[in-house]
Amino acid sequence: MNIVDIFKALGDENRIRILNVLMQEELCVCELETILDMTQSNASRHLIKLKHAGIVTSYKKSQWVINKIDDKFIQQNRLLYDYLKNEAAKNVDWKKDRERLNKYKSSSYTCEQLREDMCAVKKFLEG
Repeated sequence: MNIVDIFKALGDENRIRILNVLMQEELCVCELETILDMTQSNASRHLIKLKHAGIVTSYKKSQWVINKIDDKFIQQNRLLYDYLKNEAAKNVDWKKDRERLNKYKSSSYTCEQLREDMCAVKKFLEG
């Protein structure tokens, strides 16, 4: 992990929003795009930058690729990770993202349903 790459990756609000929800829960890209109201290509592009910097990693679970904060990143950058987590907790907009995450997680929606009817899930999260 190169500190310059880490700070470059953190220099975009959408990537911070992704980290904010990944600090709470491991998610696939379709969940990220729904919760954060991003396009799939936008969410994937930001995830690639976070992975390249060593901040996010992923693993396969059935047909889904699950994204999470890399444990190695947390161990090697504990002060930065804690700072990001504390700042995210204070930000009103990022709090809304966490609320949408919690609403999604407390629902019965699955990744399969997101693929079938993402519009219905987004309406549910907004309402």
